Amino acid sequence: MANVVVVGSQWGDEGKGKIVDWLSERADLVVRFQGGHNAGHTLVVDGAVYKLSLLPSGVVRPGKLGVIGNGVVIDPHALVAEIGRLRDQGVEISPANLRIADNATLILSLHRDLDALREDAANTGTKIGTTRRGIGPAYEDKVGRRAIRVMDLANPDSLRAKIERLLTHHNALLRGLNRDEIKVDAIFDELMAVAGDLLPYRETVWRLLDTARREGKRILFEGAQGTLLDIDHGTYPFVTSSNTVAGQAAAGSGIGPGALNFVLGITKAYTTRVGEGPFPTEQQNEIGRFLGEKGHEFGTVTGRERRCGWFDAALVRQAVCANGISGIALTKLDVLDGLEELKICTGYRIDGEIIDHLPASQGQQARVEPIYETLPGWNEPTVGARTWNDLPAQAIKYVRHVEELIGAPVTMLSTSPERDDTILVEDPFHD
Repeated sequence: MANVVVVGSQWGDEGKGKIVDWLSERADLVVRFQGGHNAGHTLVVDGAVYKLSLLPSGVVRPGKLGVIGNGVVIDPHALVAEIGRLRDQGVEISPANLRIADNATLILSLHRDLDALREDAANTGTKIGTTRRGIGPAYEDKVGRRAIRVMDLANPDSLRAKIERLLTHHNALLRGLNRDEIKVDAIFDELMAVAGDLLPYRETVWRLLDTARREGKRILFEGAQGTLLDIDHGTYPFVTSSNTVAGQAAAGSGIGPGALNFVLGITKAYTTRVGEGPFPTEQQNEIGRFLGEKGHEFGTVTGRERRCGWFDAALVRQAVCANGISGIALTKLDVLDGLEELKICTGYRIDGEIIDHLPASQGQQARVEPIYETLPGWNEPTVGARTWNDLPAQAIKYVRHVEELIGAPVTMLSTSPERDDTILVEDPFHD
């Protein structure tokens, strides 16, 4: 059986929720492999709306096993609250349908506080646009080898010593910021308050996935954010604190890369991003407002308004390469309905030179000028189209041209938030 990795091919917010929900119905396990609770999916199942942040999409469907991998940083209080919200909506969450990697890193209150302190202290030009949820500082502690992990909650006797080691670092930072130091007991009590809620879900995830793979079960790997927010391959430093590309599905869950059979890149038919950083095709004008209003471009978790612009084929072409994308799911085509003409960025001009990719340098990223092709729009609606024959001819031409420019085929085409309003070209879970 094929195992599928779903990644965002732009700056996130590409509409992964609907596609992941469609795929999760056919998967046996759904695995989150990176990120924290700063990104979210909105799922609509049988008329019910679920807003997920940390929990894998599969948990809302009976008979599916959701898995939070070791590549995720977990705010235990946020996770407990999210489980509670779903239970209030009638979704049963238990170890029967949710497992958490015992070696996943925990986000603590001190991480959230440090996140906010740094962002508030930054100058306008150096603000990252963080969600202030502690994700970045938690990843710092992970690579600094001082993190508290899920498994540590099971050993209170040794936990205090680990907290002391962590606070040696954080209290030095707080002294430098003229802030009160944190007591070991404060963090210990904070963790013990949720230990009983989390520990029943802990699992040796790499072994669980290996067993599932050998049994021929279908595994869906669900990423958060988008490729251009990757800590290595994104628009650094205006990125998230983890690897968001498809290769992280292996490292963030403990399964070998040879078990990843199909990489599906979720791609919006235009471009958006949240927060600070470069955005070559951004439209701070009537077009940008049109896309934002018609596309309802507000963050699922934060409610932040998204910046909007034309489709950037050069960026998506980079994402296809960095992820080894097998095919894309093109979303929100219907938002473009009614525009007289459409523009697609095919490359950039910088310092008099034409280039076909966004350079890694922050200074160069800020100076690039997009090179556009102009295509005619269409007047007929694409909303609700479920076959190619339902689409206007110009819409089909737009989609085909996107395929040519990015070097990857359209595997799925989404024409509304409704899960059935989807044109399936190739089944990612091909046998």
